[in-house]
Amino acid sequence: MLRGIVLLLVAMMFCGGAQAEQAFRLMANTSPPYADAQLPNQGLALELVKSVFAQTDYAPEITIENWSRALEGTQVDVYDALAAAWYSKEREEDLLFSKPYLRSELLILKLRSNQGRYTSLDQLAGSRLGVRTDYAYGVDFSAIPNLTLVEEDQLVPLLLNLLNGKVDFVIADQRSAAMELHEYFKDKITQFAVVDIALPPVERHVAASRAWPEGENMIAEFNRALAAKQKDGSLEAIIRKWDERYGGVE
Repeated sequence: MLRGIVLLLVAMMFCGGAQAEQAFRLMANTSPPYADAQLPNQGLALELVKSVFAQTDYAPEITIENWSRALEGTQVDVYDALAAAWYSKEREEDLLFSKPYLRSELLILKLRSNQGRYTSLDQLAGSRLGVRTDYAYGVDFSAIPNLTLVEEDQLVPLLLNLLNGKVDFVIADQRSAAMELHEYFKDKITQFAVVDIALPPVERHVAASRAWPEGENMIAEFNRALAAKQKDGSLEAIIRKWDERYGGVE
């Protein structure tokens, strides 16, 4: 009799644990070194996010998708959350944002053959700027007169456009630019130069669909675990490892 009660209690404990860990659909987009199926642990951002969720009752089922599709799908609750979203007021209408877990620097690239000296965004007036589709750069491009935005889903085509004269400038995340230039343009890297225009940094967040009933609880759990990992230094250790591997942020 006693043995049966013990077995029943053990079974209930296992059932309770399985129920407590809730699976959900977490979307990311191919953007090395942050998220890429070919990279170790699927990239820097995804390694950070997975390490935080490991300390919560939520178990992300990660899919790496086209960014526009991932964003739109999460906004309309086809998916539950985004793994590495940049904040914007417009997005906040449909998404609940976590505390930021990673900060990035933005830069603008030109060809070294372009001898112009640029120190402010208004000096880009009348030019063609390569941008990634649906990215929230935190820059009001509409305030720059006659600026033409040329969109691509990935950074590599933008850099090719710059080399081929299809755009005059490219805006990029500094870690992404460092990795992609060394990966795909090693023999041409000296042809690129960084423009002396200071841009606002961006931060990556987990963002849940407001239509997902568990969204608020998940974000609260993530924030709690994130704070603990920032305090013990384990999150910074992951960031440092990736920056040493791929050039990092100067």
